[in-house]
Amino acid sequence: MALRNIVKDGDDILKKKCRPVERFDQKLWVLLDDMADTMHHANGVGLAAPQVGIMRRVAVVDIDVEQKGVIELVNPQIIAYSGEQCGNEGCLSFPGQWGIVKRPNYVKVRAQNRHGEEFEIEGRELLARAFCHEIDHLNGVVFRDVADRMLTPKEIEEMNS
Repeated sequence: MALRNIVKDGDDILKKKCRPVERFDQKLWVLLDDMADTMHHANGVGLAAPQVGIMRRVAVVDIDVEQKGVIELVNPQIIAYSGEQCGNEGCLSFPGQWGIVKRPNYVKVRAQNRHGEEFEIEGRELLARAFCHEIDHLNGVVFRDVADRMLTPKEIEEMNS
């Protein structure tokens, strides 16, 4: 596995909609493995392919608290959602920035695995937030686009203390 460079704020790739994955081959498997390693190395809970410069509908999520391990999402789409949560959200592509973002409290996602097999997965609270955040990336939407407001440096300092 290899660590990939994370695309940062200001790169136009973060605003572009990704193309679906059509080939489920070794190249995809390497991408998924590299993305998981990159996410863990950066202490993130999710990473989408455009964040490593790849314009494909691929994301990985690992919130750790539910002990599901890395969840690989290929061509994901949210098929159901309910409830609401509002909280702090950040992004590996926007280091040091945080915003208040409203998300569904529950989502159901339909996706494919690394072999092209379709599956559905449900997420609540942090997992639902992570699914929404990463799928937004695949549509060229970043958390700042949907934040009610961004936190001030003082609020971020208080949050981290």
